[in-house]
Amino acid sequence: MSENDYLLAWGAYLLAALGCLLVWFRLTRWLWRYLREPLRVVVMVLLFSPTVIDANQERFAPSIAIGAMDTLLGVGNNAWRAAADLSMYGLILFSLYLLFVVIRWPIENWWRSRHGTPAVTEDEPTMREIIAEQESDRYSRYSDSQGRVEPRL
Repeated sequence: MSENDYLLAWGAYLLAALGCLLVWFRLTRWLWRYLREPLRVVVMVLLFSPTVIDANQERFAPSIAIGAMDTLLGVGNNAWRAAADLSMYGLILFSLYLLFVVIRWPIENWWRSRHGTPAVTEDEPTMREIIAEQESDRYSRYSDSQGRVEPRL
């Protein structure tokens, strides 16, 4: 495998991994924020962590692919190295994510306190009052008749 083929294969893999990551972002957008973001970090670690397959030529491959092939097919002896690389990259990325959360939390609290919800004035009716008024209007239309409306045929 020449150097150009190796770089072309990595380019195709990175393009496919970005597509998978975008699909994962769309699949997890409905989740609660503090569940969605760690799941996205896990998928980023799984897709974008490389491991060394040939130390002499400095060749890399995706850790998840090397771990799966070595475990399921028994074609090599790099499964433990791939698992170690996955755990190392996972630890680094989760540490960066936790640092981001620790920095973001006070900023969000400050922003919420600065731009809080406006106070409700005394003139505005509550939702309960609006619903009660609509129901009284609905039944007051038929109060002067017998209370039952039959369709005409």
